Amino acid sequence: MQAGSVTPLGLTLPGLLQATEGSANQRSAAPRSCIFIHQYGGLSQLDSWDMKPDAPREIRGPYRSIETATPGFQIGELMPQLATLSEKYAVIRSMTHNMSQHDKANSMLLAGRAKPATDAPSFGAIVTKLRPNSASIPPHVWLQKFGGGAAPPDHTYLTGGNLGMGYAPMLIGEKHDDNPAAADFRVRAFDTNKDVSLQRLERRWNLSRGLQSLSGTGTTGEFESLDLYQQQSFELLHSNDAKTAFDVNKEKPSLRDRYGRNPLGQNLMLARRLVESGVRLVNVVAWTGLAADEKFVSVETWDMHGNADVGIFEDGWNGLPFALPRTDQAVATLLQDLEDRGMLDSTLVVLVGEFGRTPAISKGARRIGRDHWPQCYSAMVAGGGIQGGVVHGESDERAAYVKSNPVTLEDFTATMFAAMDINPASRISPDGFTVPASTGNPVAALL
Repeated sequence: MQAGSVTPLGLTLPGLLQATEGSANQRSAAPRSCIFIHQYGGLSQLDSWDMKPDAPREIRGPYRSIETATPGFQIGELMPQLATLSEKYAVIRSMTHNMSQHDKANSMLLAGRAKPATDAPSFGAIVTKLRPNSASIPPHVWLQKFGGGAAPPDHTYLTGGNLGMGYAPMLIGEKHDDNPAAADFRVRAFDTNKDVSLQRLERRWNLSRGLQSLSGTGTTGEFESLDLYQQQSFELLHSNDAKTAFDVNKEKPSLRDRYGRNPLGQNLMLARRLVESGVRLVNVVAWTGLAADEKFVSVETWDMHGNADVGIFEDGWNGLPFALPRTDQAVATLLQDLEDRGMLDSTLVVLVGEFGRTPAISKGARRIGRDHWPQCYSAMVAGGGIQGGVVHGESDERAAYVKSNPVTLEDFTATMFAAMDINPASRISPDGFTVPASTGNPVAALL
């Protein structure tokens, strides 16, 4: 403790680390933002980013590979729009971990750690702490709540973890029909209790701040988190800019059509609006909706076992022919829309699931599918500080195991921090020096 508090420059150890972080972190003129798209349930790498055309049919599946705009780089035929935009994104074909259980794997992805603590903050909460915004709009928004048996615990992503509720996201979309594709959609976060006016809320907030000043222990981390949370909520209720940002009806119908009139398409358009208004990080669950004659089952679009009366190669809510073209349309439009607005260089776009799918096609309870497979899977990253037209890592001939350049969850998260111009070694613990934002190493080839 003595060594940490006495230095030649008169800096404490936390201050010294902060200075190091600042010098190592050459920030861009405009702070970067992130749209993180969760392919909840786990996308099949063999039918999308890592095709194996020479493998037996029971492994390669029915789809063919198509060329992209990058020579030598091929992807699945269900993503023709993204194929034309390959110079704008990179693909990792060597994501890997060892957890095949949905809820635990999702918790690991959210925290960016193979063994996260129960109260570990999510990537979004850490970004909110290290890169707060100054706009009168929440810095972190979550679009479409996880649902179904694969969901991680709410505290892993709807709170700030051990950082406190001040770093929790604003949740939009509690239920499946509460999404921007619904005709009657509106954001209810701006509503107050009919018996409580804004003036009364302001008096309550001022009273809370006065109580904090009377605290015998001074300003604690709990007080700071509560104060930040209340301030954000109070500013949100007063902000016309925030209300406008959440109003998807402000967009041209033609652009809404380009994104796709489904939950994922409209949520990605909303995510772009939010980033444009100053939100630092938007998480989007990649639920692509329902066909006209289907009833709601779950938002676990990508958990394609063939157990929900839809086979992985069938045209229904839980099948690739339905879900992947809609994702292709929505994500390709997002990348192009961001570029057209001059925002792609400052907005990191991430598309990934908690794991991949088994190489061998199997018979599920009712239909054909692929099961959970964390040992080797794929992710797409674009914009921000990402080098486009790059394929990193290699799988074996069955896309079953990593052949070269494995990327762990720690390394993946460190890469995202670096792409957002955040030093992964930045300390996030209250003491300022014991807990880094990430323990991984950024993948230099992607940056």
